[in-house]
Amino acid sequence: MIKLIASDLDGTLLKNGAQELPPDIFPIIRELRQKGIRFVAASGRQYYNLRLLFKPVRDEIFYIAENGSLCICNDKILSKGLISRELGIRIFHAVREHGGCHCLLSCESACYTDSKDPEFIHHIRNVLRNDLRVVDRLENITEAFLKVAVCDFKGTEDIEPYFQGKFGKEIKITTSGLIWIDFIAPNADKGSALSHLASHLGIRADECMAFGDRYNDLEMLQFAGKSYAMSDAAPGLSEYTTDVTDSVEDVLRDFLKKL
Repeated sequence: MIKLIASDLDGTLLKNGAQELPPDIFPIIRELRQKGIRFVAASGRQYYNLRLLFKPVRDEIFYIAENGSLCICNDKILSKGLISRELGIRIFHAVREHGGCHCLLSCESACYTDSKDPEFIHHIRNVLRNDLRVVDRLENITEAFLKVAVCDFKGTEDIEPYFQGKFGKEIKITTSGLIWIDFIAPNADKGSALSHLASHLGIRADECMAFGDRYNDLEMLQFAGKSYAMSDAAPGLSEYTTDVTDSVEDVLRDFLKKL
């Protein structure tokens, strides 16, 4: 019996670049909860942003934010992954050396950038609706580093191999959506976060269901006993899942009908 359902957002619940969730997901989440099944928003996005997106049910669900660097249950942090300050600063320097891309540092209180590009700042504040603070230099931030993300509006084809070559042996680097790569602490990913949450709730892996479309979802999809890759997922991802779907909502509706 499935007791916990986790879904990625961008490319999974949020299709074709959408920045608002389909409204029918909220009654589905409520009906699931009425039947004792809890929902987890699992994303590379920040916790603040996820609570905005899920506002109608924001206190009724769990959260895996920052690609697994934060797992939050009832507004309490269950698990956290941290990047060393020294490594983070070297990544900031490499972003400047490469040029043409923008760096976003995620901390618990907010996310920070030292990019002064108006398009990037607009995208983070007004499209993604993150709690963003623009600073002179990221090196001046004294908070613990949860995640470092790099954005290239042209796509990740150029920046991913560049940063993999520089840092791939030191830290996990994964694509997140079409224009982002994320640097994630070695002990942090969506699968580890889902495992922590399931254990906290007394739920087994075979009682979990998960949805995703990119390789930052891989560990979560592998952990869950029932897993779905989206039909337009990254090439090869469906080899690691039990099923493929076009729509999270359709799967959940069918699931509810069978209960």
